[in-house]
Amino acid sequence: MNQNPILRSIDTLRGPAGRLEALLNAGQPEAPYAAIVCHPHPLFGGTMHNKVVYHAMKAFQAHGLPVLRFNFRGAGLSEGTHDNGKGEKDDLRAELDWLQEEYARPILFAGFSFGASVGLRACCGDERVSGIAALGLPVRAGGREYHYSFLAGCRQPKLFISGTLDEYGPQAEVEAAVATAALPAKLVLVPGADHFFAGKLDQVQLALSAWIEAYFLPAEVARS
Repeated sequence: MNQNPILRSIDTLRGPAGRLEALLNAGQPEAPYAAIVCHPHPLFGGTMHNKVVYHAMKAFQAHGLPVLRFNFRGAGLSEGTHDNGKGEKDDLRAELDWLQEEYARPILFAGFSFGASVGLRACCGDERVSGIAALGLPVRAGGREYHYSFLAGCRQPKLFISGTLDEYGPQAEVEAAVATAALPAKLVLVPGADHFFAGKLDQVQLALSAWIEAYFLPAEVARS
């Protein structure tokens, strides 16, 4: 049994492929948003315990927001098998359903790498999701190319954080993808950072926190 009242395991979450392992970091009762964070590619070791995912969670939690993390199908203790991003979109939609039912408030999304790609596709146009943050947006990884032409119709505020040395998201190609996105869309480049933001995670957390403050909690910042 988890002895930390701030963090608890969620045993009731179900997706189309079965049980989804999840953790909830509790927020303040008056929090104006709830948040969800998705992990990188499970076939390459990605889980909800990834360091980038953890730092994204901390950025949301620092503003008192409840934050849900979960393992896609086939990762960790989640049931099912990997589905190359198709079934994973349905997993995320099941998590959004749970989060909306649990908190009945707007949702902010953040995803890292594969989780960013899945999240953009699942969350763009979803009226429950007020903002989308894509960390380490993949363009070419694992022999697969990722395309983002659909961003032209994605109207929610969007944040992209990428390293200038990202081997799976070359700077010029990430800039080109972001340039096609409907406004508002902000790109933050972390100098010298690789795909996993090694040694630069504090900069990722600060950039995400600044975006949260600017777009979603301006009154809170004004009072501080």
